[in-house]
Amino acid sequence: MWQLMRDTGITTRPLFLLCVLLLFQLLHRPCFSIGGDTLSMNQTLSEGQTLVSQGSNFELGFFTKGTPLSFYLGIWYKHFAEKIMVWAANRENMFSNTFPLILEFSEDGNLILHSRFDKDPIWSTNFVSPKSNSTEAVLQDNGNFVVRDVTNPSIIYWQSFDHPTDTLLPGAKLGIDKRTSKTQVLTSWKNSEDPAPGKFSFEIDRVEKNQYFLEWNNSKRIWGTGVRNIGHSFSSSSVVADGGEYSFKFISNENESYLTYSVSNSSIFFRLVMDMSGELRLLQWFAGNWDWWVVWSQGYASCGAFGILRERFWGSFCECLPGYEPFSIEETTLLNDWSGGCVSKTPLQCENGTNINAMTDGFSKFPNTTLPENLKVLPGRGPEWCKSACMQNCSCTAYTYNSSGCLVWEGDLLFLQKLRFGINTKQDLYLKLAASDQLPNVRGDKKNLRVIIAVPVSLTLIISVGFIYCLIRRKLKQIGEEDSSEDLLLFDFSASASANAAAETNTGNNLGRSGKKDVELPLFSFASVSAATGNFSAANKLGEGGFGPVYKLHMFLKQGNLLKGQEIAVKRLSRTSGQGLQEFKNETLLIAKLQHRNLVKLLGCCIERDENILIYEYMPNKSLDFFLFGPNKQGMLDWRTSIRIIDGIAQGLLYLHQYSRLRIIHRDLKASNILLDSEMNPKISDFGMARIFGGNESQANTNRIVGTYGYMSPEYAMEGLFSIKSDVFSFGVLLLEIMSGKKNTGFYHSDSLFLLGYAWELWSANRGVELMDPLLGNPPSATTLLRYISIGLLCVKGNANDRPTMSDVVSMLTNEYAPLPIPKEPAFFTGRGVMNTNPPLSNAENCSVNTVTLSIIEARRNDNLISYSKTFLFQIEILICLIVL
Repeated sequence: MWQLMRDTGITTRPLFLLCVLLLFQLLHRPCFSIGGDTLSMNQTLSEGQTLVSQGSNFELGFFTKGTPLSFYLGIWYKHFAEKIMVWAANRENMFSNTFPLILEFSEDGNLILHSRFDKDPIWSTNFVSPKSNSTEAVLQDNGNFVVRDVTNPSIIYWQSFDHPTDTLLPGAKLGIDKRTSKTQVLTSWKNSEDPAPGKFSFEIDRVEKNQYFLEWNNSKRIWGTGVRNIGHSFSSSSVVADGGEYSFKFISNENESYLTYSVSNSSIFFRLVMDMSGELRLLQWFAGNWDWWVVWSQGYASCGAFGILRERFWGSFCECLPGYEPFSIEETTLLNDWSGGCVSKTPLQCENGTNINAMTDGFSKFPNTTLPENLKVLPGRGPEWCKSACMQNCSCTAYTYNSSGCLVWEGDLLFLQKLRFGINTKQDLYLKLAASDQLPNVRGDKKNLRVIIAVPVSLTLIISVGFIYCLIRRKLKQIGEEDSSEDLLLFDFSASASANAAAETNTGNNLGRSGKKDVELPLFSFASVSAATGNFSAANKLGEGGFGPVYKLHMFLKQGNLLKGQEIAVKRLSRTSGQGLQEFKNETLLIAKLQHRNLVKLLGCCIERDENILIYEYMPNKSLDFFLFGPNKQGMLDWRTSIRIIDGIAQGLLYLHQYSRLRIIHRDLKASNILLDSEMNPKISDFGMARIFGGNESQANTNRIVGTYGYMSPEYAMEGLFSIKSDVFSFGVLLLEIMSGKKNTGFYHSDSLFLLGYAWELWSANRGVELMDPLLGNPPSATTLLRYISIGLLCVKGNANDRPTMSDVVSMLTNEYAPLPIPKEPAFFTGRGVMNTNPPLSNAENCSVNTVTLSIIEARRNDNLISYSKTFLFQIEILICLIVL
């Protein structure tokens, strides 16, 4: 070889030096790839080297954060330009030395992380096992990093899934080992440049071991899932819902209790992240998507002392209250770390004894905000007294006065949230500020003006032609709609009663504007409805449910020389409501066709300008839940009135199930949907969730679970199977609520979490009479009372086939001497150790705690997006038209 080199003229000295350098490099710096997904006993992993899972989903190696740079061992997704971390080993013990880190096995088979020139472990797997040289570390394709036995890979000594940081991947567990009391906790990063544990965490309740809490600073519980039954959903209506590609399960046995989730499509990535902003987020990514999509989120971001969270249609962010500035500009702007909060720009006069231009400290109104924590209630005598009390106390930083009295805050204001436009909490916070900070600071939005002017004229002209054409067509359509609509202020409802009586004679669409209408349902113009309600004035507002506000009107119709008064109710569907166009059509068409003394009467509707409005007969005695669960229910419902209400509800349901031309399942029967007229006669309302059956159909299956938590039957909640027996179950719950005066949900008495369980306990112990609400007075006899309780228990049986029909129920109610079947244990009968079965997480759509029917978060987000998009496009149309003109 050397002869060949001399013959070819190649000198040996440079080549020799090159070989020496290469040998030195090999001895002191390992190569960049150690091969595959496995780290063996005789191998080390150092800076620049990584392990890649078999399917190339995840990568393990070293990453740096912060200034000066700190080194960490972590796992991230392989095929993303940015390292999206899912696990960090030494997050609590960062390493900022310039010497590189080494990951290798110790003699006892544990993994240790240390500096190349210092063998003291920075981090270790630290499991107890016999000393062995037959262990290996493998990065699996689900993101789990495991230390296992080489000869028997099923023996796992340690795994990263047991030690999550801020991310829970599919297949990982989040719970507690009952044998060792060790828990898995999701803890947020401190900030974007520091993976150290932050202030937000999500973990299982270590005492009850059946629900999860999101906590701030290990002291304040921000949000809880509610109790969860094994394998099924939590009791909270705002909990993570299953989707078509993922499924959550809660497992509990004698050894452990934990939450986990699985993914059906391996090409779609999911991760549940405890974000440093205080939100628990389920994120999804699939091929072709440009970013991670937030499937679900829950929590409450903290912006520190005197910081406030502002919501926008496109997200949320923190800012300081007026008169305050960030404690650290670098942390808040660069790291998005608001833990330091905000500080006052100018000290209060009472703090430093100064006076600015003879001006004193004052208050600035901060409307539409959630109230801070740690409030104090003072026995105030009015808003001015409350203001004076806060002014005289230098420690008082803010106050408000509402129905609860005078509320004041001393010291830091925490957990403030400014709600987005359109959401009115009717909470005005008055913030104490120094004189100089009370002056308004008005700035022109020059930036937006420059952006508008900078729009290319040529492009504007092209687009404006199309928009102007659309505007003209829309205007002509609106004119046509208004011309064909009735004026609410001039309409005679009594004259249209005969037309509504024929509602069941046809099943066609009664909202058509041409051709024959099957029901003479008046269609009113939006202008007349707005004028009649005083532009939807708060003075006319009766209340607000999950689908929007309801207003009361007193109409005066001139008949000859007389004025005839008639009260009506106007239900305006909120644009951010969960009730969509389909539900609105359901409610309109169904009620227009149904005529029964125990069903609410629909007088007309308005469909115009993206508005959906229903006109009802007015029910002066509100809803049944007001009398059952209201704060002042003393003596409002006696025995005879309660029985008349029960009979009326039963007759109304019997009509829906059997005697109307269309067999109808209401699916949302509850106390708040039973309205009461002036004579306390019940009328079933709110048919937005109802379903129609034809012919001899009696049951169906759906993937859209709607209704109200506490009133849904188990087969409907778990499997989406609904029938007339679903309404029977709801009626049974309602009957027991009337008898007891207590809600089924949120029931805490004895060892039961539900009224049904408590009623069954009393019935089984021959103490059923103890269930009766003392405010009902004296029933004819104890036998009569027990008969009604027995009927209620018969209606809430777990098996739908065992429940009576409404025809049977009416027969039981009217024939008091007929023998009754013996009740069986009801559905959802549980003690505190086990929770009832809730709607499955897969498709739960409209569930509420009692009085308000809510939609699934995803559906609301889509409805809002459509509504906001329409508004935004319409504003753009007007803007371009103005520029052109």
